[in-house]
Amino acid sequence: MAVKVFFYTLRPYDEQGIVEELAKQYGIEYGYTEVYPTMENAQLAAGCDAVSVTPCDMSAPMLQRFHDLGVKAICCRSIGYDHIDLEKARELGMKISNADYPPEGVANFAIMLMLMSLRKAGHILKRGEAQDYSHCTVGVIGTGRIGQTVLKHLSGFGCRLLAYDLYQSEEVKKIAEYVPLDTLFAESDVITLHTNATAENHHLINAESLAKMKDGVLIVNTARGALIDEEALIAALESGKVGGAGLDVVEEENDLVYFNRAGAALPHRTMNILRSMPNVIVSPHNAFYTDVNVASMVRSGFEELTDFVAGRSNPCEVPL
Repeated sequence: MAVKVFFYTLRPYDEQGIVEELAKQYGIEYGYTEVYPTMENAQLAAGCDAVSVTPCDMSAPMLQRFHDLGVKAICCRSIGYDHIDLEKARELGMKISNADYPPEGVANFAIMLMLMSLRKAGHILKRGEAQDYSHCTVGVIGTGRIGQTVLKHLSGFGCRLLAYDLYQSEEVKKIAEYVPLDTLFAESDVITLHTNATAENHHLINAESLAKMKDGVLIVNTARGALIDEEALIAALESGKVGGAGLDVVEEENDLVYFNRAGAALPHRTMNILRSMPNVIVSPHNAFYTDVNVASMVRSGFEELTDFVAGRSNPCEVPL
């Protein structure tokens, strides 16, 4: 019997053609919808071995619903999987995997946000005011593949590079100095986030941590919106404690990303405030968005599902 996968939030303008090609290559049947999964439309995946999703509601009730419909695996088309209730998945015996793609796209986007923030690009774009900058100390939180790539690329800029991660890399030690988190907060002119969102680091950037930072510090986030307490960030921007921010992600963005909301009054108060500030750049979760990365994310799901069905391990399987 053929293996089947159902895609939610499948983008017809870039992902569907890749899915069509890979489905033939791997011999996997697929169905799709352009909308997010709900308790009601979960029925679309009935009889499928797996569902492929972008960040969305994968809470315990949703997992139970898919499990009851015969779904055995959730394949994320994203590196992050903090939207999935892993404890419930373990209880149900469901497989969970995330996507894999080259780190350069996000790393380069993060550096672009740093440079735009340092050069006051928000002011330039809105009022044509060019401003200068000098070399600075950059603190990188999270030194996985993307964080390491950011550090490698920045090593040619003449910056002092600080790093923090629970698991230190020997490669990173060649170009950056690992320091305690409080030291990174206190000594960095720019802080860039490249770590997964977990219960332990929820609102890692908050009123308390912001108070430890240099006056005028710049915050860059291309990881997950949940890492920053947006109310605290707004207060710090208003007081001048934070000099600017480059944000590719915001909290509670699942109902925003991939949809055309032109002309709508968005019910996202903190994002609307941040977008109104000339020293803040808010991009629509685009750091990952390159042709290479989109193809890699879609391919990951097919590779993972093939391995799951065959009983093989896969490097992108999330340990439960």
